[in-house]
Amino acid sequence: MVVTVRSLGLTGVSGYGVAVECALTGGLPAFDVVGLPDAAVKEARERVRSAIKACGLKFPVSRVTVNLAPAALKKEGTVYDLPILLGLLAAQGDIDPPSEQAAFLGELSLTGALRPVRGVLPMAMAAARMGLRELYVPAANAAEAVLARGLTVYAVPDASALLCHLRGEARLSPARPRSSGGEEERGPDFADVMGQENVKRALEIAAAGGHNILLIGSPGAGKSMLARRLPSILPDMTEQEALEATEIWSVAGLTDPGHPLLTRRPFRSPHHTLSASAMVGGGTSPRPGEISLAHNGVLFLDELPEFHKDVLEALRQPMEDGEVTITRSAGSVKLPSRFMLVCAMNPCRCGWYGHPSGRCRCTGQQVERYVQKISGPLLDRIDLHVQVPSVPFDAMRRREQPEPSAAVKVRVDAARQRQQTRFGAQAVCNAQMTPDMVGRYCTLDAAGEKLLQAAFDRMGLTARSHDRILRVARTIADLAGAENIAAEHLAEAIQYRNTDILKG
Repeated sequence: MVVTVRSLGLTGVSGYGVAVECALTGGLPAFDVVGLPDAAVKEARERVRSAIKACGLKFPVSRVTVNLAPAALKKEGTVYDLPILLGLLAAQGDIDPPSEQAAFLGELSLTGALRPVRGVLPMAMAAARMGLRELYVPAANAAEAVLARGLTVYAVPDASALLCHLRGEARLSPARPRSSGGEEERGPDFADVMGQENVKRALEIAAAGGHNILLIGSPGAGKSMLARRLPSILPDMTEQEALEATEIWSVAGLTDPGHPLLTRRPFRSPHHTLSASAMVGGGTSPRPGEISLAHNGVLFLDELPEFHKDVLEALRQPMEDGEVTITRSAGSVKLPSRFMLVCAMNPCRCGWYGHPSGRCRCTGQQVERYVQKISGPLLDRIDLHVQVPSVPFDAMRRREQPEPSAAVKVRVDAARQRQQTRFGAQAVCNAQMTPDMVGRYCTLDAAGEKLLQAAFDRMGLTARSHDRILRVARTIADLAGAENIAAEHLAEAIQYRNTDILKG
């Protein structure tokens, strides 16, 4: 007898349907799993065998064949333990075959208890798209699975409880969405930062338009402190953005079982020793990297020149496209990677070049060699280049309270609202404008045209720099509540493209 139990699998950060076919035939006892299973899937036979005995049932004494269809896709992980158990029990008549409108997933312990698995949210959303009505998941994954609408989700504590439910002896209650539990803490606040008003202004512009930004200054000037407070002024995520980010974090196993939905924009700050695969994603079966984990959020690269060159150059294409394509022998997957890039660096290796104390002893050649670790194409993709000066003593001892993040966020939210009204479904923010949209929404008057032409000739700007200056100027105008880009908006945007600050 052959019994089919529906389950789900993952490819990249997307779920797909899997049919678990279980057959009992005559012959010497054996247990074979086919359909491109990895080692973890093959080991399911021992977990299933022990779990069936823990439920007080007999393991079938016959030749057992389990096929995971579609057989052309590689199956990974322990997600198929539960459907294999149900298929075997149905094949030998201990339970009725499960409904075709229900899917099952979960890892079994030797006692029959269910352990959580990764990637439940994208699999649940795939089940909803497939038209399934019920989804049975480990109890620890239920809060995540209910985020997918259109499904009745059951939290299964162990195999025995599920068998009682399927037999109608003791029904499981459908899982309910969890409340947010009150206002979430916003994290570090700009009220903690004394001085650095010009840098705060640049970060406000970056947040309002979704622009990339580079902070350059000596050690202790507050670059990292300022960057880590950027999430506190970013606009709140929409429901769609939150689900997109949560799907990626679910695949990576980073969601909180108590509060699975990401409500704050991700902030990723990887160490400079990471590899290119860890940055963009990879592996035999591609997994999301840091740029995907920062999707709809911030990727902060501290000590930018210390990152390996191949890691930095790998950022160039995802920064333009908002996604990265990973190709391996088994196939290719697309991973979303639309993020704000925030970088911080010292002006030289010792960090003190150009500092008023005069303590730097680096030669001009050493400074140039250090700065040249950042390629021109990457630098050209960063919209704002900001000098972070050392904070003077008077600013540190100032009595008045700096402006809090909440006040800045009000202005940022207002600017984003203007952009959404202007673009509709075309783009989310000014940084995502296409060249055609730049020509349509970033028109200049005669004074602005003259100013931009002078800057283009004097600074040797590229076509990309030209468009990025206009995008930043559009954001500055939005913050000012202006309908059109004025000369003063354009002048402020141009000053943020001054790459001479990289030379101290």
